[in-house]
Amino acid sequence: MTRIESEIVRCDWAQKDVNIPYHDEEWGVPVHEEHTWFEFLILEGAQAGLSWDTVLQKRARYREVFDGFDPEKVARYDRKKVRQLLGDAGIIRNRLKIDATIGNARAFLEVQKEFGKFDAYIWGFVGGQPKQNGWKTHKRVPAKTAESDALSKDLQKRGFRFVGSTICYALMQATGMVNDHLVSCFRYRELSR
Repeated sequence: MTRIESEIVRCDWAQKDVNIPYHDEEWGVPVHEEHTWFEFLILEGAQAGLSWDTVLQKRARYREVFDGFDPEKVARYDRKKVRQLLGDAGIIRNRLKIDATIGNARAFLEVQKEFGKFDAYIWGFVGGQPKQNGWKTHKRVPAKTAESDALSKDLQKRGFRFVGSTICYALMQATGMVNDHLVSCFRYRELSR
């Protein structure tokens, strides 16, 4: 039996063509692939001060101009590449965020050297398992937690930028480190198994 679209209950924020597929297929799904980790780290930082919908609309272009979020390639970007990026209307043209992306690629590679994989490093902040929350309303979902504070502090110590605690918590939500789908949302049960 197929569900009728209007009967599907989603988290309150998923109401537009740009964010419904993201909510239904990606948000809160545990990530373990390195390029995906780098992508989310960069996109969450790029979102600072903007809406996530803006980032989703520009995501395909980000993948193109940032070499599929390959941290080894991004770490080698030079001034010429930065100028090209600043001229690309398909991405968020903010010099601080572009410079941070390159610096974060270098820091990402250092974490991989130390831990073998960025995945091994970051999952340690939630004990290696997704944290299952049980929020009934979106108002109850925190903007940051003790875990995101610890992650933010450690990333900053390692030279990452645009990784404040609120950005880190959004990263944790997006990548399934925490299940913050509302209990009424159809994805909550699917991701709490």
